[in-house]
Amino acid sequence: MHIYSFSPFGYEGSLVSVEVDLRRGIPAVDIVGLADGAVKESRDRMRAAICNSGFDFPLERVLISLSPADLKKEGAGFDLAIALAVLAMKKGDLKEGKILVMGELELSGNIRSVRGVHAAAATAFSAGIFRCIVPFSNGDEAREVSGMQVFAARNLTDAFYSLSHTECFITGITGRDSYVPRQCVETNGVLFSAVTPEYEYANITGQPELVRGLQIAAAGGHNLMAFGPPGCGKTFALKLFPALLPLLTVEEAQSVTRIYSLAGILSPSEPLMRVAPFRAPHQTATIEGMCGGGVHCRPGEISLAHNGVLFLDEALEFRSSVLQMLRVPLESGKITLSRAGRLTVYPASFQLLIATNPCPCGNYGSKTKVCLCSARSVELYWKKFSAPLLDRIDMRIHVDQNFSEEESSRKSYARTTEELRKQIAEATTIQRKRQGKKNAKLQASELSTFCRQDPAAEDFLHKSVCRYGFSPRAAASCLKIARTIADMAGSEVICKSHIEEAVSYRKNGGGPDFCV
Repeated sequence: MHIYSFSPFGYEGSLVSVEVDLRRGIPAVDIVGLADGAVKESRDRMRAAICNSGFDFPLERVLISLSPADLKKEGAGFDLAIALAVLAMKKGDLKEGKILVMGELELSGNIRSVRGVHAAAATAFSAGIFRCIVPFSNGDEAREVSGMQVFAARNLTDAFYSLSHTECFITGITGRDSYVPRQCVETNGVLFSAVTPEYEYANITGQPELVRGLQIAAAGGHNLMAFGPPGCGKTFALKLFPALLPLLTVEEAQSVTRIYSLAGILSPSEPLMRVAPFRAPHQTATIEGMCGGGVHCRPGEISLAHNGVLFLDEALEFRSSVLQMLRVPLESGKITLSRAGRLTVYPASFQLLIATNPCPCGNYGSKTKVCLCSARSVELYWKKFSAPLLDRIDMRIHVDQNFSEEESSRKSYARTTEELRKQIAEATTIQRKRQGKKNAKLQASELSTFCRQDPAAEDFLHKSVCRYGFSPRAAASCLKIARTIADMAGSEVICKSHIEEAVSYRKNGGGPDFCV
């Protein structure tokens, strides 16, 4: 029986072979293979767990080898693998084959949960290892790896028994039968989370342009910035955004689940992350907190927002270096971390939502309040957003609160979350069938194939590019937004009205000039 465990590092991690040799000599346990303190301490935990589970600990000198030898092994997840390898060597009558084993042992022999089980099971399956023994609380997480045979053990006795009884293993479910949250609803063939009162867009009145923009952003995955004075409702509306997001497909959820499993924050009640992540870091976040890193190269906020949303409230209060760091992940959809001679690449394909004030005091451009900021301070305030970063934000919406009584009554109608979801579901279904990804992720080479325009739309876009000085990226962004609007309307061809609405969201360049 060849036993493997898993060393979580970065996104990929590494399989670790656990070998045991019993030899004559003074009884002792030696561990080789660049083990850290937690792994070395497993000698005592493993010995106590074996004895307290009713097994006889070998009286020989025990040598435990963790290979590859030049890979640093960290954490307590090796306990169960080492204990089973020792027992298997002592018994010597177990079946042949390869098996993945993870778990932390208590002195009583019970098994505690560990992080990275989903990543370990996926890595092992791709390496030709089709059976695994994991802690009971991590069982559902491992079964979400399609085809993996899983035994969820409560204690060392159960785990050792399963080594020689393959009928104990349960084959992982197929993608079609993967986990679906209990509280979810279907709208036009697309699954959404159940609507709760705190996520109801009907509570927002007087901001139809903002709500419409958020609907388009949710349908096509477009980055969006809302700016306006304090109290206008921009933050409130953006925090309701998760209610507009469809559940992730099984394929999308696999990579998200792997990241959350490696981070150790995957909920046992949610073995597969079908609900799109919504991350809202505080303004004091550091570059490492956003990018990830540390000794173990843990994922940062942008990777935890993979296939979901990263929301920056009061964005201009973030450090300039943190904001500029977003440029590369927004473009490439991944981030590369290098620590202590090791390299890892995390997926980071996220949708960026930004809410900010027009100036430090927030009153710039207001018709009823006085702005106390100097022209220089307003300019420096907006310079935190560099031109390359702003160019990557598809939609810019100015949110105003200065409504007259006539305007307020005209704009008082509010659409419910369920009503907004209908067109989002239509667009989502079309995109999944057509290109398998959201319109915002279309490459430049794909625009001519998927974004067909009628002559009037093509002419209007060309004139808009010249009039507003759009960059090639901005022109492509208009086309992608128009494609989403057309999908929501059920149109195969992009019409002039679709382009007009798309340009209206893009031409708002942001900054104080637009607030006047």
